[in-house]
Amino acid sequence: MELKSGGGETEYKASVGEDGNVVLKKKKKIKMGTRSRSGGGAFELRVRKDLEEKGWVVDKWSNNIDDGKVVPCKRVFKRFGVGMGVMTIGTGFPDFVCFEKRGDLYKVIGIEVKMNGNLSRVEKEKCVWYLENKIFSEILVAKKIQERKGGKIRVEYIDFGEIAGRMR
Repeated sequence: MELKSGGGETEYKASVGEDGNVVLKKKKKIKMGTRSRSGGGAFELRVRKDLEEKGWVVDKWSNNIDDGKVVPCKRVFKRFGVGMGVMTIGTGFPDFVCFEKRGDLYKVIGIEVKMNGNLSRVEKEKCVWYLENKIFSEILVAKKIQERKGGKIRVEYIDFGEIAGRMR
């Protein structure tokens, strides 16, 4: 079902939410969200390639924190049409776990990929918990840096220790 605003082209898309209520979404916002998700996924792949080129063994982290312990992420089934849907698994925090051999030991770090480099309050709390409980030796936030409009994109890694120092 679509609602029209004025002449011809529809402005809103109507759908039914999980609670059974009608939800109206602006088509512009839907398109913007699709582009953002696509760009975020592409940047995540770029970060993974960059880390692998630097000698890290990289894997998707599929765990999260619940009640003070590490638990597997809940699998999410997203429907997007009649009889069609996708099961998402890689919804853990942080995005990647990386290993690097250092003599007889391994260094294990977590990488969270954020295009703008900003973590939410909940994500910051999770980072603190991971570090306090020695799940990761450090956590880095991968941030997208674009030199100029249409220019080369590079990845900048920010140590969570710097972010934690700015926390209230």
